[in-house]
Amino acid sequence: MIRSGSLVSYEEHGDALVVKIGGEIDHHGAVSVRTGIDDVLAARRPPRVFLELSGVSFMDSSGLGLIMGRYALVKRYGGKLAVLNPSPAVVKMMNLAGMERMIPIRTGRKKG
Repeated sequence: MIRSGSLVSYEEHGDALVVKIGGEIDHHGAVSVRTGIDDVLAARRPPRVFLELSGVSFMDSSGLGLIMGRYALVKRYGGKLAVLNPSPAVVKMMNLAGMERMIPIRTGRKKG
C-alpha cells in the first residue's frame, strides 16, 4: 500500500489502482489531492483506476473537476476509470453534471 497524507491512500490490486479519498473535497483541498493522484498515475499508468469515495463527507464542483480530470488523464494513456461507493449526494452531483454517461459509478461493494 502506498500512502499519501491523511486524505488519500493508494492500493494496488493486480493491474488496478484503488485511490481512496476521504474527508472534504473543496477548492482548497482538491489541488493537493489532484497533484498527488497525478504523480502516482504518471509513474505507474495503471490500466484500471478506481476512485473510492465512500469516505468523502463533502464535495463541491472542485470535486467534480477532480474526477473529470483524472478520467481524462487515465483515458489519454489508454486506461479506464470508475468511481466506487460515492455517497448519495456525490452521485446526485455527478448525475446532474452528466458524468454517469462517461464514468461508471459502482456502489454497494468495496474494491479489493
